[in-house]
Amino acid sequence: MKKKAIIVGATSGIGLEVAKLLSAKGWELGIAGRRVQLLEQISKEMPGVKAYEAIDITQENAPILLDRLIGQMGGIDLYFHSSGIGYQNPSLDVDKEMQTVETNAMGFTRMMTKTFHYFAQNGGGHIACISSIAGTKGLGAAPSYSSTKRFQNHYMECLQQLAHMKGYPITFTDIRPGFVATDLIKDGKYPMKLTAVEVAKEIVDALEKKKPVVVIDWKYRILVNLWKLVPRWIWVRLNISTK
Repeated sequence: MKKKAIIVGATSGIGLEVAKLLSAKGWELGIAGRRVQLLEQISKEMPGVKAYEAIDITQENAPILLDRLIGQMGGIDLYFHSSGIGYQNPSLDVDKEMQTVETNAMGFTRMMTKTFHYFAQNGGGHIACISSIAGTKGLGAAPSYSSTKRFQNHYMECLQQLAHMKGYPITFTDIRPGFVATDLIKDGKYPMKLTAVEVAKEIVDALEKKKPVVVIDWKYRILVNLWKLVPRWIWVRLNISTK
């Protein structure tokens, strides 16, 4: 029997590349995103796509639409969350900060809780989310982005503990890439950029091995470990920006 996955945020970037790889491996896919025309196009071009749904995770009806997509798939084994936004915002524009919180924190929580309850009631499954290495330390140039990514890191850890406490066979994978050449970071001179294609390959490998946390790639694993060693009183005095 073929494995089934839903990918939210599948219309571009990492989500799209992961969809391509899973489709090539024989998975049946349900894809979701905000742009219905792209969803229609991808569903026609990618053999593994069985259903799609236009979902905006910032809207309260997102879990209802996700439930409908799960129904069209006849159930799922994997929920893959690749939906998020981010800005460098040193001017602290409040609209950008709130948009980031609404998507990366509130929207993320909305989808995680829905998926957790689904798997709890249907024999278990696998929940994976693209967070970021930005959650490692607070970044003054991107306050809401780095803070919401830290929130995602902790929330996934909390859900993993909760599933263990309740005896639910739910697997979790927190995926933490470095800078990836997608629309999300099209502005700014970001160092050590990765391509969405190479990141997707590492992600699929991590999913198959059911890794709880994966930092992509090896250069960023070194960087993250170095960041963790920097004391707070030094960190807050650093000028970290890619502008």
